[in-house]
Amino acid sequence: MPWEQLTALALFAFVSTFTPGPNNIMLMTSGANVGFNKSIPHMLGITIGFPAMVILVGFGLIAIFDQYPMIHHGLKVISLIYLAYLAWQIARSQPPKEKNTHYKPLSFWQAACFQWVNPKGWSMALTAVSVYNPSNSGLGLVIIALVYALANVPSVSFWTLAGQKLQQLLTSRLRVRSFNYSMALLLIASTLPML
Repeated sequence: MPWEQLTALALFAFVSTFTPGPNNIMLMTSGANVGFNKSIPHMLGITIGFPAMVILVGFGLIAIFDQYPMIHHGLKVISLIYLAYLAWQIARSQPPKEKNTHYKPLSFWQAACFQWVNPKGWSMALTAVSVYNPSNSGLGLVIIALVYALANVPSVSFWTLAGQKLQQLLTSRLRVRSFNYSMALLLIASTLPML
């Protein structure tokens, strides 16, 4: 991959991973509710799961979607339902200082699998594979995956830390509930481009 193309890819990966979307909203929610350390499996699931998705998309999923558009449509419907479920779980979470907290951050595997129903993730993967690997080379896919893995590390850390810092403001039940409702609404809003 030429240096200019690699630089453009790195910039695209950096911007697309840092901008708000379902992953970042859920990481901020997790950081605010349970802190950084308990959110690490979620962070790692994104950091590793998304590059794995990029590679699999590049190795043939695009061709399948082109040949069978109903599969792509079905995936969109499943994505919307799952994101609505996650928004509901976030909205009904209780403040972390209560003995019986309902908030549970995603595990490594849940976060990795979530990439497959994340509408922003699909958009990023399809764009990266089609724009930055026009020759469909295996090496190009590996480079794209590595660039995304590297871009995800500061992104997931930033959003989780931002959420953790919000803990200082979330000192009452009302504030925590308001924050969780806001994050649930933002998560739903992030699906609007799919509709």
